[in-house]
Amino acid sequence: MAPRSEFTLGWRVLVAALLGVACGASPIPYNSIGFLLGPLHEEFGWSFRDISLGLTVCGIAGSLLVPVYGSLSDRLGVRPVALFSLLAFGLSFAALALTPASLTGYWLLWLLVGVVGFGSTPVTWTRGVNLWFFRRRGLALGITLVGTSLTAILVPPLAAYSVEHFGWRLTFPILAVLPLFLALPIGLLLFREPRPEQRPPELSVDGVLPGITLREAVGGYRFWLIWISILCVAFAYGGVFVHLAQMLIGHGFTVTAAAAIVSTQGLAILVGRVGTGYLLDRFWAPLVTLPLLSAPAIACWLLAGDGLTAALAVVSAVILGVATGAETDLIAFLAGRYFGMAHYGKIYGMLYLPFGLASAVSPAVYGWVRDATGTYDAMLYVAIGLFITGAVMLLGLGRYPDLQPGRRAA
Repeated sequence: MAPRSEFTLGWRVLVAALLGVACGASPIPYNSIGFLLGPLHEEFGWSFRDISLGLTVCGIAGSLLVPVYGSLSDRLGVRPVALFSLLAFGLSFAALALTPASLTGYWLLWLLVGVVGFGSTPVTWTRGVNLWFFRRRGLALGITLVGTSLTAILVPPLAAYSVEHFGWRLTFPILAVLPLFLALPIGLLLFREPRPEQRPPELSVDGVLPGITLREAVGGYRFWLIWISILCVAFAYGGVFVHLAQMLIGHGFTVTAAAAIVSTQGLAILVGRVGTGYLLDRFWAPLVTLPLLSAPAIACWLLAGDGLTAALAVVSAVILGVATGAETDLIAFLAGRYFGMAHYGKIYGMLYLPFGLASAVSPAVYGWVRDATGTYDAMLYVAIGLFITGAVMLLGLGRYPDLQPGRRAA
């Protein structure tokens, strides 16, 4: 099969997956919560830590269920799992408009979002894309995950405008329009898995997908190198991403200026997605991501302390954006290349677990540091070491294994 024919056959699925990722339960909450922290704090008097814990509850619940969603995708197919979860996410996110004057009630609403919505994260959409692409898999995954960069570009100014003109309560259902009336109809129309004869010839032998089981993957050192690396990078990145707007406001930027700077991060994510995917198809993945995953250490150093200028703020946002474009591409790519597609959903779900858990806990930790010290500096210095550690660890993965039946032992 010529490389171009993969895109000829799979472009419809790619469009649907891109929108599904963009409007799913991961990017919309994380790109909007930064503009809701202040209004919630003013209305209810809750601390930044306690408000951020809502996203933590959502992320932990969803992350623990991601392996379940992955397993269901392996057994039932991606389409029903992804589309049902997308619908459930939109409805549950809109329900946050009903937040009562009770932290418990607020956290329970976020819990519902995590339980029903995390089947709309890349764990499902990337399985479908991986089954359509092999030779250009890195680029295809990069294009799919461009969805998160589109969210990072469009949602911050939309959330800021909505909060300012309609209030924080109506902001939730306004943002829920995206999954319910954009991604879901397109997904129903275009998204499906390929028939065996439509798969790339390298992907299956006699219609059987190659790959190792979850037990075999967990029993090997590669799985844990990837797992711990993801944990380090995601913990460092999750909090700085969510609190970036508040960090900028703390340096004296207006809300409008902070939203504009955060949006430049979204443009950088787009470049990081496509650029990383292009390079992953041509070079060894850990070598590609070594500079990309360690570069955010520079951004953290710039954001800490005093004297942050507008130019340096934009540089920090761009660095962080390019890095996140590499980070999430990498999980899907490494899962497919090192462990195969036979049990991709289960394995990807287990690799997404540290990403989801760390991303969920990190904002609360950043918020706690800010509440306790008045600045984010201490956590930013910790994040510098985590970024570098996570990037370097992946160099131990070694060459891609041959997972075709009968040749795995070699």
